[in-house]
Amino acid sequence: QVQLVESGGGLVQAGGSLKLSCAASGSSLRFNAMDWYRQAPGKQRELVATITSGGSPNYADSMKGRFTISRGQNMLYLQMNNLQPGDTAVYYCSSLYRGFRYWGQGTQVTVSS
Repeated sequence: QVQLVESGGGLVQAGGSLKLSCAASGSSLRFNAMDWYRQAPGKQRELVATITSGGSPNYADSMKGRFTISRGQNMLYLQMNNLQPGDTAVYYCSSLYRGFRYWGQGTQVTVSS
């Protein structure tokens, strides 16, 4: 089993920055890709960024150049710069482990204009 706990969300003005963290515990995810998703009110959950076990990142087009995903031992990070009101959402850490997708509880990011 895997437990994922996000932190670092909050309220920020447009143009500001936040860094999200996700602590993983339970089974090791060192050989698994890890992801950040987000869900805005009234919208479907969408993929923000993925990082492979080897550290290679991939981003959704709208996040390229503004967001940076990284990982450490049992940790996942998302550095978010130049935040805009459209980035307001609950951000989730996730990983697919042995055929089951695990999710954290989410952390709220609110960007004011």
